[in-house]
Amino acid sequence: MTDTPEIAAELRRRLAHAHAPYSGVQVAAAVESEDGRVTYGVNVENAAYPLGQCAEASAIGAAVTEGPTRLTRVYVASSLPGLVWPCGGCRQKIFELAAEGCEVVSLGADGEVGRQTIEQLLPLGFRLEPRAGRRV
Repeated sequence: MTDTPEIAAELRRRLAHAHAPYSGVQVAAAVESEDGRVTYGVNVENAAYPLGQCAEASAIGAAVTEGPTRLTRVYVASSLPGLVWPCGGCRQKIFELAAEGCEVVSLGADGEVGRQTIEQLLPLGFRLEPRAGRRV
């Protein structure tokens, strides 16, 4: 398990890299894979709003680029006060790559930490059953 204060500090540092000229909300995320790799991402907004990319999606894309990925933990921090959680689309992305019980950790600017499993955040998510290729 990665050290939460270390990840929190790194996410705070990376918030400055977010490209958020439209919303003004900077988000940084990190995903931890079963093999212990941690990859990072930030949100990248676009004038064609739906074409932007969430920080979680950026981090997941970086993890997948490195090789086979099974997520064990996802961290999210933002420039907003309080805790933030992944949007619905990112919850589904996480769910599809998550090991059972994958923890999603929201890191507040004031040091507050919230934890939920991806199954709690997306109780009826779907994924392909690995062996049969069926949706479950």
